[in-house]
Amino acid sequence: MGLCFNLHMNQHASTPAAPPPAAELRFRHVAVIGKYNALGSRDIIDTLVHFLLDQGCAVSLERETALNTGLEPYPVLDVNEVGQHCDLALVLGGDGTMLGIGRQLARQQVPLVGINQGRLGFITDIPWQGYAPVLQAILHGQYEQDRRALMHASVWRDGSCVFETIAMNDVVVNRGSASSMVELRVEVDGHFVAKQRADGLVIATPTGCTAYALSAGGPLLHPAIDGWVMVPIAPHTLTNRPVVLPSSGEIAVEVVSGRDASAHFDMQSFTSLLHGDRIVVRRAAHQLCLLHPLGWSYFDTLRRKLHWNEGGVG
Repeated sequence: MGLCFNLHMNQHASTPAAPPPAAELRFRHVAVIGKYNALGSRDIIDTLVHFLLDQGCAVSLERETALNTGLEPYPVLDVNEVGQHCDLALVLGGDGTMLGIGRQLARQQVPLVGINQGRLGFITDIPWQGYAPVLQAILHGQYEQDRRALMHASVWRDGSCVFETIAMNDVVVNRGSASSMVELRVEVDGHFVAKQRADGLVIATPTGCTAYALSAGGPLLHPAIDGWVMVPIAPHTLTNRPVVLPSSGEIAVEVVSGRDASAHFDMQSFTSLLHGDRIVVRRAAHQLCLLHPLGWSYFDTLRRKLHWNEGGVG
């Protein structure tokens, strides 16, 4: 089982220095998970595997990555085996790739490093160009540790749980394709909050506040804040505003009316909803452990990805 290490390094270093060749490896067995449907992924993943082998790491490919790239000569592990045998998972792709694998590996506490082959890269923050010295430093213990809260979501119908999953970004209750709104009854810790008529409702983690919740008008939450943000989507009553809630509580959303409503979890899984269904959201038992380059800052990420202060002096 992998462990997360919190090293008290120089917080202001902008580019990690490559460790000397004799420096001891912190991570010895690395799993590689790739965005295998992207153009050129096979060659990129193969290059990455050879780099890790040259560093002295044992390397395994996640099973779907191996099957879809044809790189089967390397050792292959399914996701559960990655959690059992690897002490680091290296994710090549975008935030969607990280979301998909992060939910599965959080339980085993395997730390993850993201190399960005996608577009935004809020949590896959090492660019492919120039990855080698940054990744080399991380492998030798020079990194920033970042723990992210996850949500456990379940759907209840007639007193029985009919669906449950883990979400890293958000839980979204949406109206169907019909033009009418959906009516939702919201409770927090068993206390009635409001009935909302809207296109839907987003419940987001600090990680997910830069996704759908942001486009719906929600605030940004620093990852260190132990809370969720609840954001109505195009509410009928404009005084229905985003609310920040403690993650220690339980949020329940009941579908009162509306056609073809559904619940989406990280926009990667979904279930159809009926009138009377209750979607219950609470903090998951496990956290995701991300490793960033030494000197990483959440605000640097926001500034780059949201194009703050473009043209100004940093």
